[in-house]
Amino acid sequence: MSEATTLTAPATVAAMTGLEQLQAIFDGSAGYRGMPHFIGIEPVSAEEGFVVFQGSPTKEHYNPLGTVHGGYAATILDTAMGCAVHSTLKPGQGFTTLELKIAYHRAMSDLSGPVRAEGRILSRGRKAAFVEGRLIDKDGRLCASGTTTCMVFDL
Repeated sequence: MSEATTLTAPATVAAMTGLEQLQAIFDGSAGYRGMPHFIGIEPVSAEEGFVVFQGSPTKEHYNPLGTVHGGYAATILDTAMGCAVHSTLKPGQGFTTLELKIAYHRAMSDLSGPVRAEGRILSRGRKAAFVEGRLIDKDGRLCASGTTTCMVFDL
């Protein structure tokens, strides 16, 4: 996509469904890098109402106690859950997070990855979406879970 047709161009966003936008991001044609690139997470799959991201936490993600900072788990879960909502948008719609809750079940280290974050729509109305997320380590253990409520609106 040229600069004029990137996902930041309002006309482009208005013409695409949320799932089409995500597919363009996932296949690299959107030219979007953003937060996932910044913390080293990658998209795995997207279908309507269910999105998966993967990342491998490193020592750069550690807190002073020597484990992966909780913000890493929160960010990858927020990304997966938000993209699950994004995948349900019609052309000309947007969304914003109203609340986010993360529960930490197991500490992570640089040996935990790759970790898999799944976001799944629980229910979606005209104006609100409720989503759950799970963060699983390479051995299939639950590291963190989350829920979010998002408001859907017309752009």
